[in-house]
Amino acid sequence: MPVPPLEEMLGSAPTAPAALAPILPSLDVVFERTLLSIFLGFMVALVYRLTLARRDGWNNLSTTLVLLCVLIGLVTLVIGDNLARAFGLVGALSIVRFRTVVEDTRDTAFVIFAVIMGMAAGAGYGGVALVALPAVTVAAVLMLLLQNRKWPGGGYSARLEVRVALGMDLANVLMPVMRRHALKIHLLGVGSAKQGSCLELNYRVTLVEHSVLYPMASELQALDGVVGVNLQGADGDKR
Repeated sequence: MPVPPLEEMLGSAPTAPAALAPILPSLDVVFERTLLSIFLGFMVALVYRLTLARRDGWNNLSTTLVLLCVLIGLVTLVIGDNLARAFGLVGALSIVRFRTVVEDTRDTAFVIFAVIMGMAAGAGYGGVALVALPAVTVAAVLMLLLQNRKWPGGGYSARLEVRVALGMDLANVLMPVMRRHALKIHLLGVGSAKQGSCLELNYRVTLVEHSVLYPMASELQALDGVVGVNLQGADGDKR
């Protein structure tokens, strides 16, 4: 009995799948998602400006939020579904180092907010971004209203830096002025200043209300032995 050829016994070998060509977004899609990221970036900056920004107009962080949202959207478009390209961009961007100290921890939340909006716009999840935007806005406005509300037994949180001459009687001179305006006084640290000619005292204080910032700073500055006063409120007000 003749033996059939090996090819017939094994059958036809499966053909290797053709290499998948990368799916590139059309120019219309790129243009649409870029415009969406610009719009979302401006909206994030506007919410930040109305709820948390200091009274100095469109500061650097407001501009950064807009640019960050657009750049993240473009990066998401470039990466697409390509895992190798994602790792390549991570390696390329890892050379960037940021040393800027965030003045307010709430600013970090808006940076993350801008990143999420940019990713949603670049990935084509515009509906998610348009739903998340009013949700975060409502949360930020509610927290602003709760922060500005006068709660029973509450107060206004502030940071106080006082530079005093060596040998000053802090208990009998400095503390009575502070107790007239502050509900709580917590010493954070003590250090030398001006090449050891004076001491710098750092306090976290809870003031009776926001309006005592200027009177308290003025009274402290008028004391004999006080070299300098820096009183900064929770919302960035300085005296």
